[in-house]
Amino acid sequence: MRKPIPAAASLCILATSVLLLIATCVACTESTRFERGFIPVSAGGQIYYEAEGEGQPLLLLHGHTLDLRMWDPQMKAFTDAGYRVIRPEMRGYGRSSKQGEGLQFTHLDDMMTVLDSLHLDRVHVVGLSMGSFVASEMVAMHPERLLTATLASGNIRKRPGPSAPIDSTEQAKLAAELEANREKGVEQWKRDWIEKLIAGGGSNAEAIRESLTRQVMEWDGWQILHGEGRFYYANEAWALLRERKPELPVLIISGEMEHKSPKNAMMPYLPNSRNQVIPDCGHMTNMEKPDEFTRLVLDHLKR
Repeated sequence: MRKPIPAAASLCILATSVLLLIATCVACTESTRFERGFIPVSAGGQIYYEAEGEGQPLLLLHGHTLDLRMWDPQMKAFTDAGYRVIRPEMRGYGRSSKQGEGLQFTHLDDMMTVLDSLHLDRVHVVGLSMGSFVASEMVAMHPERLLTATLASGNIRKRPGPSAPIDSTEQAKLAAELEANREKGVEQWKRDWIEKLIAGGGSNAEAIRESLTRQVMEWDGWQILHGEGRFYYANEAWALLRERKPELPVLIISGEMEHKSPKNAMMPYLPNSRNQVIPDCGHMTNMEKPDEFTRLVLDHLKR
């Protein structure tokens, strides 16, 4: 008959097992050049990330309702070109921590923690839509941490930042939006969102339906029914951008179908920026026209 293991020894074994599990999760082997793991951030949160390849670090920031899989069309080209590609999932998306009522954080601060935790002094950053909101704030507030930036279909948001209180007008507007979402239902909201993205695309938009649907439908949709905090620095970042006018090389990408004017409001404050419009393409530029999007980004990085 086996003797029972003392409580202290059991705790030691459990702790060792947890450490081994974490080590395995973030392990990187020469054969795969791949790593993944969870990075602790503020308020007890965790950011899930994957990294692949070797070379200069390239940070990819995904869009709202999506996750790191939206960058699948670019991964092989970016790693083959000699970059270490890091794909985090922002809080409230993918395998990262959920959001919560009253929880205050910013996506920018989470991403800066990711860079610090991975010991990345400077990176290339590419963001699309919500990811571009965050990448734009990096340009304005932390240009010293960037080598280049690519902003696709998004810029700094024009709204109050975290230091501004939420007034009664804003609360009433949010309450009305949430009530409308409850009446519609989360599943229908998601289906309508998918159709909106595809309908606003170009002739190749239907080809992204399967991937888009998989990501949106697997997203928990918490934000649809709950009031988010101020997760962007927004106007506070605008003030710094106007003051600093960073000379960082910035590429701005947009789809021809998503708006009548492709001009980005940040460009007057970015002396080393240029604009590229992808023809016959909507909001999801990297998915609709993956080859052209990838070429534009790689050309920008090499310049």
